[in-house]
Amino acid sequence: MNRRIAIASGKGGTGKTTIAANLAYLLARLGRQVLYVDCDVEAPNGHIFLHPQIRERRAATTSVPFIDDEHCNHCGQCASFCQYHALLCLPKQVISFPELCHACGGCSHICPQQAISEVPREIGTIELGSAGGIDFASGLLNIGEAMSPPLIRALKNSLAPVETIIVDAPPGTSCPVIESIRDCDYIVLVTEPTPFGLNDLKLAVEMVRALGRPFGIVINRAGFDDRPLFDYCQKEQLSILAQLPDDRRVAEAYSRGELACAVLADFKQRFSALLATMETTLKHPSAAALAGRST
Repeated sequence: MNRRIAIASGKGGTGKTTIAANLAYLLARLGRQVLYVDCDVEAPNGHIFLHPQIRERRAATTSVPFIDDEHCNHCGQCASFCQYHALLCLPKQVISFPELCHACGGCSHICPQQAISEVPREIGTIELGSAGGIDFASGLLNIGEAMSPPLIRALKNSLAPVETIIVDAPPGTSCPVIESIRDCDYIVLVTEPTPFGLNDLKLAVEMVRALGRPFGIVINRAGFDDRPLFDYCQKEQLSILAQLPDDRRVAEAYSRGELACAVLADFKQRFSALLATMETTLKHPSAAALAGRST
């Protein structure tokens, strides 16, 4: 059974990539077919931990309008149609702003003179490879690009079907995150017991509930002022999948580009327990969906 599991967080720095990479590593060691996908295309860092061998690099493109000046009569219908102001119609010229284009293709369909066609525009790079039994995919957005969802979409469209796909989502709750997780079977929200962590977890919970996706919570660096976080999870009836303690050894391994599961036996046990809890939840979709319901 193919399944997609997203690892997301309401804010950066919670340990999302650490958890995603460790889960992928553990699945591979169990003999599972697993693909790790780094959808944080503005700042990908999964390669630091997984050390993949890249076998293919390809340019990712999106479609943007090309105006045929010989046929265009500057009627302005294309500019009026575009909700993202990617086209500006002047009396004798139509100006295109390709960085703002969402590649919907509507302008070319609505043009009465058929003066608009679509041409490719490069927006970033997709890398495909493998890392010790883990299939690896990552994207890197070109400098100066205004939007990352088109590259995330192109990255996801390049994936081969495997047993388990671990999606390492960008931090936050904006469009890049939604594009990354909207078609996932289950979402793990990583948080930390800090005021900022709790605030952004609330935003992330609202987001996944709006998407109608089942989800659970992982508390990373647990052991400080956990009570407000636990009170919130209890009030909202959220499933806490695991609590990972704050441990200097993990930080030291992180600084060396090493995975906690690979060098710390006790953390390998903790991640094994997390994986077992997730798989039990995924086997009972109705129970998993309860976490996505608003109370």
